[in-house]
Amino acid sequence: MTTRTLIRDLAAADDGPISVSGWVETVRDQKKVQFVVLRDESGAVQLVNPRTDDNTELCDVISGLSQGTFLTAAGELKHDERVKLGGVEIKLAPTDSLTIAAHAIAETPIADDSGIDKRMDWRFLDLRVPRNSLIFKVQTTFEHAMRTWWIDNDFVELHTPKLMASASESKAELFEVGYFETKAYLAQSPQFFKQMAQSAGLGRIFEIGPAFRADPSFTSRHATEFTSVDAEISWIDSHEDVMRMHESLLVAGLTAIKEKHGDAILEQFGIDVVVPSTPFPRIPLAEAKRIVAERGYEVPRADDDMDPEGERQISAYVKEVFGHEFVFLTDYASSIRPFYHMRHADDAGLTNSYDLIFNGVEISTGAQREHRIEVLEQQARDKGMDPEELDFYLDFFRYGVPPHGGFGMGLSRALMLLLGLPNLREATYLFRGPTRLLP
Repeated sequence: MTTRTLIRDLAAADDGPISVSGWVETVRDQKKVQFVVLRDESGAVQLVNPRTDDNTELCDVISGLSQGTFLTAAGELKHDERVKLGGVEIKLAPTDSLTIAAHAIAETPIADDSGIDKRMDWRFLDLRVPRNSLIFKVQTTFEHAMRTWWIDNDFVELHTPKLMASASESKAELFEVGYFETKAYLAQSPQFFKQMAQSAGLGRIFEIGPAFRADPSFTSRHATEFTSVDAEISWIDSHEDVMRMHESLLVAGLTAIKEKHGDAILEQFGIDVVVPSTPFPRIPLAEAKRIVAERGYEVPRADDDMDPEGERQISAYVKEVFGHEFVFLTDYASSIRPFYHMRHADDAGLTNSYDLIFNGVEISTGAQREHRIEVLEQQARDKGMDPEELDFYLDFFRYGVPPHGGFGMGLSRALMLLLGLPNLREATYLFRGPTRLLP
C-alpha cells in the first residue's frame, strides 16, 4: 500500500512520487487541462491533469467527480511558487492515479449561505468547511492545555456518574428517565460528587464531561446537553483562591491556542487571540450594577442578578478601563445562589461566589462551598429544601470536609466567545436543544 501523506506535509516533502487522500472540493474541467482541489483534515492541494490522447479514461473520471467524493490520488509532487494553494501541486499519472473510495451525490443539501438550522441538519457536511472544523481543533488544544495545567499542579481527574437518584441542584431543570423499576435524573452538574472528593481527601480534582439541563430556552447561548469543565480544590481561605486557580487555567489554555492556532483563527475568524494578564479584574456585583447604571442602563431584574445587557455593559467598561476581556463579578446575593454556597462571615445576605464574564457573556460560576454541616443543613432549610432528601450528600459533611471551593464552566460557550461566533450551536459538535435530537 502506498504511504499516505497529509496535505499539510507536502510543502516539506521532496518533489517526486506522492500519494494523498481526501475529498473533492472543486473541479475545473478546462479544454486542455483539468484541476481538482482535494482537501483532507489538514489542508488542500491542487491536482493537475493535462488532457492527452493517452489519458482519456482519466479525463472522463475527473469530469464525473462530484463535490465530496472521497478518493486517493497518486502522482508527481511539484513545488511551484506560482501555485496559490500552498505553493505545490500534484501532476496525476495518466493511469491508475485516482482510486475512488466513495462517490458523493452531486447535489449538496447545504450552501455557503444556508441558515444555522439547515447546517445543523447536515452537520457532517458543514464540518468539511475549514473554518468550521478549526473550531474543534481549537477545542482539542484548549482541553489538552487545561488537562496539562491540572496534572502539572497535582489535580486528579474524575469521571462522575450522569445518572442520579436525586437532583444535584434544582428539580426545575431535571430530565427524568426510567431506570428499571424506579426513575433517575440526568445530572445537571457534577457538583455533589466534586464535593464528595473533598471529603475523600483527594484535594484537587477536575472533570470535563456532559451535563444536562431541562431548560426550554431558545437563546444563542443555551443547550439542553453541554460539556461542563469543572474543578474543585481543598484548603482554601475564600473564593479568591478559586478565582486564582480559574484564571491560571484559562491563561494556560489561551496561551496554547494562540501558539498553535493563532494565525489560522485570525485568517478564518478575524480574531486576534489575546492571552489575558493576571489577575483578572474583580468587581462586586453591587458595584458592577452602579457602573452599568452610570453608563445609562438600569438592570431591570429584581432578583439581585445581572441580566445579559448588564453583562455586555460591564464587559465594555472593563475593556475600556482595564483593556481586559474577562471580569469576575463577585459577592452575589444568597437569595439567588445555591444552598451550598458559603455566606459572607459579616453579611449572610451575600455569598463567597462569582460569575466569570468573557466578552460580554457569563461562562462560569464559582464559589467557596459551605463545609460546616450544621450551617449547611440550615441553609438548605432556608431554601425550602428537606435535609432528609439530601442525606447522601450531607453524609459527606458529617464525616468531615475541609474548606473547599470550585467552579463549573461551559466549554462551548467559552469557545463561542473566543472565536466571536454568533451561536452556541456552531461551537458544539452536535447540538442538543428543546427541538433538536438529530443528527
